[in-house]
Amino acid sequence: MKNKPTESELEVLTLIWKNGPMTVREVHDEIARERNVGYTTTLKIMQIMFDKDLLSRKKQGKTHLYTHKIDKATTQNGLVAKMINTVFLGSTKDMVMQALGNSKPSKQELDEIRQYLDQLNDTGND
Repeated sequence: MKNKPTESELEVLTLIWKNGPMTVREVHDEIARERNVGYTTTLKIMQIMFDKDLLSRKKQGKTHLYTHKIDKATTQNGLVAKMINTVFLGSTKDMVMQALGNSKPSKQELDEIRQYLDQLNDTGND
């Protein structure tokens, strides 16, 4: 990843990944539901993201409609790889154990994790 998004930029990207193209007003209204933030702050973050090539925009009437330019999976992969290398000193096991210990996965999530581990185990035995 050439331009790694900041925490605030990830918040904007997450909304756009979830909802599709959005205006600054729409993004701001969503963020403002969770925390107190000024409209101009949201605008500035999205302008910076456009300059960093994280978002594209097209004119729609008097506003701009913003779309992500980096996909969710690529971003997640890059951030997880960086976290494993820096925070967990290269240990995937430590990261997974920490993640599972800090959350309460549902039975379905645990079943999916087991299935994924079984697939990894099966391909590792070839």
